[in-house]
Amino acid sequence: QVQLVESGGGLVQPGGSLRLSCAASGFTFSSYVMYWYRQAPGNERELVATIGPTGRFTNYADSVKGRFTISRDNTKSILFLQINNIKPDDTAVYYCKSATNHWGQGTQVTVSS
Repeated sequence: QVQLVESGGGLVQPGGSLRLSCAASGFTFSSYVMYWYRQAPGNERELVATIGPTGRFTNYADSVKGRFTISRDNTKSILFLQINNIKPDDTAVYYCKSATNHWGQGTQVTVSS
């Protein structure tokens, strides 16, 4: 069965960096578009980054452009999200999603001094 397992979240100070990972299994990872979403308390889940199957295509929400970088390692079936210059508004649960419409359980990112 398809499994997506996020990791790498935690407490970070404003201006810091964090790298989230999503380990995928149960499907041909290299064949599918992958996504990172986030959901802050009281807000709807929002799409923050998209990556094509080979990694050549990427797209970002305006709110994270220039600070977030989505990437993937198809040899290990892992999706990444590098977050730089992190802001308090980035506080949320971050989820990976596959184009097979499966979700991970999420990883909490909290930005606070």
